[in-house]
Amino acid sequence: MLSFDITHNDHCRRLESFLRTIMPLAAPGYCRKLIKSGAARLDGANATTDTMLVVNDRVTLKESATAASLLSPTRPALDLLYEDDQAAIVNKPAGLPMHRTAEREENLVDEGMAYMAWRGTPCKLYPVNRLDRGTSGVVILAKSSSAAGMYGRQVKETGLDKLYLALVTGIPDESGVITDPLDDKESETRYTVLLQGAGNALLAVTPISGRMHQIRRHLEMIGHPVLGDKRYGVGELPDYDGFALHSFRTIVVRPEAGPLTVCAPLPDGFWGLAQRYLAQTPEAVIARLDACLAVACEATPGL
Repeated sequence: MLSFDITHNDHCRRLESFLRTIMPLAAPGYCRKLIKSGAARLDGANATTDTMLVVNDRVTLKESATAASLLSPTRPALDLLYEDDQAAIVNKPAGLPMHRTAEREENLVDEGMAYMAWRGTPCKLYPVNRLDRGTSGVVILAKSSSAAGMYGRQVKETGLDKLYLALVTGIPDESGVITDPLDDKESETRYTVLLQGAGNALLAVTPISGRMHQIRRHLEMIGHPVLGDKRYGVGELPDYDGFALHSFRTIVVRPEAGPLTVCAPLPDGFWGLAQRYLAQTPEAVIARLDACLAVACEATPGL
């Protein structure tokens, strides 16, 4: 058996996504087959494709010539969190724009299409939701214009149940609701303090409405801007290509398969920011993330 120990870099990743990460050239159905047949197991027991991994889990994989040939020593350029025939859900890096904004500039859509072509499944990708250049986390990319329209209607009519993590300057009240209008429109953002230290705080943030730059603007309005946000806060973060805002969990309703919860593991640099600006260890952050997810599951969309 091949064994893989889960670290904080894959905390809250779906089991299927982990297998796709270590075997990026595997056909989309291959990893699902490994899990359903019991060839891929979690801590010695059978699991499902949607099982969420946590730190210190052990994933075991039955040795075979096929699996050995597909294992990669490096992670793929695109962090694929979920994929089906209609959409790919990916973990966008901080600092990467959604679309090309200058000639030959790297962007998520082009990188996604290059990855699909490299894997042998070329397709055009259409962003369903968008994140600011400096924000990392969950992005849904539709594989056709019809799928983009279908998911776009869902976003417009019911929205996506989203949970963000934000490192902010100062320490706000333990929890709060910000209702200041944005662009003369009703707006609402809810937050809860997860951790605090060294004069800064880590927040779990739920945007109830969907205004442009809503979280960043609302947090700036209460005097606790996102770290590294030059536009609505203070200067750049050293050694981090973006600001400290991460789209951590999204619930999307698939047309035929129903609701799907996808979490995007925190970027490597975000863990470093937590240690630097909160004086907190990854273990402390993980404990609060787990508690936050448990609460969010009980009371959606609030915390």
